Amino acid sequence: MLAYLPPTLRELQLPLRLRLWDGKQIDLGPQPRVTLVVKDPSLVAQLAHPSLDALGSAYVEGRLDLEGPIGEVIEIGDALSQALIGEEEPGELDYRPHDKTADAAAISYHYDLSNDFYALWLDRELVYSCAYFETGQEDIDQAQQAKLRHLCRKLRLQPGERLLDVGCGWGGLARFAAREFGVEVYGITLSRAQLELARQRVADEGLGGQVQLELQDYRDLPQDGRFDKVVSVGMFEHVGHGNLPLYCQRLFGAVKSGGLVMNHGITAKYTDGRPVARGGGEFIDRYVFPEGELPHLVTIGAAISEAGLEIVDVESLRLHYARTLQLWSARLEAQLERAAQLVPEQTLRIWRLYLAGCAYGFAHGWMNLHQILAVKPQADGRHDLPWTRADLYR
Repeated sequence: MLAYLPPTLRELQLPLRLRLWDGKQIDLGPQPRVTLVVKDPSLVAQLAHPSLDALGSAYVEGRLDLEGPIGEVIEIGDALSQALIGEEEPGELDYRPHDKTADAAAISYHYDLSNDFYALWLDRELVYSCAYFETGQEDIDQAQQAKLRHLCRKLRLQPGERLLDVGCGWGGLARFAAREFGVEVYGITLSRAQLELARQRVADEGLGGQVQLELQDYRDLPQDGRFDKVVSVGMFEHVGHGNLPLYCQRLFGAVKSGGLVMNHGITAKYTDGRPVARGGGEFIDRYVFPEGELPHLVTIGAAISEAGLEIVDVESLRLHYARTLQLWSARLEAQLERAAQLVPEQTLRIWRLYLAGCAYGFAHGWMNLHQILAVKPQADGRHDLPWTRADLYR
């Protein structure tokens, strides 16, 4: 039976079982916790060089099935890939044009999937970004409310101020800021599905006088400094390396002198911004976030600074995002039957791998998540920020 397998695969000691297309089973180690059901005979040869992209693609395409807890599937799949491939050398970065048409199509592909599908595993406010865990014991609803409050406190929002929300999603932050901090919010998104539900929720809460949400590209933002504060959550990952300077210039032009700008987004592990190793980044690019590009903290920091903003505070929330994704993945796994009624089978396979894989990736430091607070200084360099962070935690 071992004749089926490449020689390198036979030597591994992993808690993994292979079930072949003819019903035969091969254990690669004692007490298997995960079973790979190989439905396509040509996959056996590919298992000698099992990149995460190749394994994930085979599952998405139905050439491979998985049995076992999805978290353990990801852990053992990474161990298999690492044992046979190791860390691959970086290749050349592909800088994409990221014009308005391409960006709108990429956003629609990901975010217009199904509001009901997202509602299965996100919190009640549909906040689709890293939560904030003050103790680590919070549920997803508590942690997302804490995140929204943390952002608003960092921005030192005051009643009557005008807040620009770039990439407003389903409007959770916009409504929270209006309701809890008394500000007026102008939010923009490129997702029609998000915008429709977000506007409905604004109306349902009676916040129409405070919150205005529009379908708009960041490149079309007004440049007259009309906003007191700017917040952008989960946006710069979609902008592209080549457009980061323009993106930051648009935020600079939108905020008044002395105003604060908060960027909250995923950052790359490597300073050159290359994807995570062994094909994980390629899988996400192909199936999950087309046109997505992660900048390193140094890269986005340089673009913010060169636009004329002064960075005043940086916080890493990498472990918070690992926990967020663990909760999202668990919630989806608990609702697989319902999810299968809302999205195609291939889509559900993508999202199972994506959520569990990203939880694993953030926990293991493959990428990071940073909140970067900046100020647009007055002409004489002054700003009104407190001397310390103490006010954030009262």
